Amino acid sequence: PPPREGMERFVIVLPHKERGEEDDFRVEIVVGKPMLTDGVNRVRLGNRIEPRPLQGWGYTYYEVTGPSTTMSTLMAPAPGASQVEEFVAAAPLRIAYNSRLPVVVYVPRGFAVRYRIWEAPAAMETAEQG
Repeated sequence: PPPREGMERFVIVLPHKERGEEDDFRVEIVVGKPMLTDGVNRVRLGNRIEPRPLQGWGYTYYEVTGPSTTMSTLMAPAPGASQVEEFVAAAPLRIAYNSRLPVVVYVPRGFAVRYRIWEAPAAMETAEQG
């Protein structure tokens, strides 16, 4: 669907994988925005990425919800330290890899969407009993 008022739509088209290969991959969606920080503290946004069903289509899209509150650790920066621009993100979401459908993400205006593709190694480790 078109984005609601105050929202923007981002589309991720994944590289093609064969059906048997896709089980070894995951997509991590990261949403956030560039912000000035003190460069010392870890800063996060309070938003969440939630799956939404597209009624009648059997397709899932993703929407960023919740307040855009900023959370931070409380370490004291050096006196006179300058601020730095960083990409401040909300909690990421990992989803199954499906190269046959695009990943559609709706975010508040001013946010950006980044993603990473995770790959599992072919070899599996064996756990010890006990």
